[in-house]
Amino acid sequence: MSRPVLTVWYNTRCPVCDAGIGRQKRRLVEAVKAGRIEFRDINLEPDALARHRAALEDIRRRLHATDADGRLLVGADVAVAVWQATPGEGWLASLFGNPIALPLTRLAYDRFADVLYAWNRRKGRW
Repeated sequence: MSRPVLTVWYNTRCPVCDAGIGRQKRRLVEAVKAGRIEFRDINLEPDALARHRAALEDIRRRLHATDADGRLLVGADVAVAVWQATPGEGWLASLFGNPIALPLTRLAYDRFADVLYAWNRRKGRW
């Protein structure tokens, strides 16, 4: 089988992250079944992105993904890539991933991710 178009690494111990990815998996069931998109729990493979110098805590803080060419995507760029692949959500990718909006999308994503990460740490979800 060929390499997936997108492999998304996320933290299943975060209830918000796990629910969000669960929703996307349901929307992308055909792509997942066909092996075009893969969702992986970083807690099961903590060194999976070491060659990209992405530590376990980096991935617990923000979504990470690799594309078919092995390039690393982080944070909002992962969300945009997933929206592009999700039926009915391409408009989200166009709206939040266009050259004008993307810097603001990244800023908003990063701030939300920081708050969520701190909340998970306080709750001991590691």
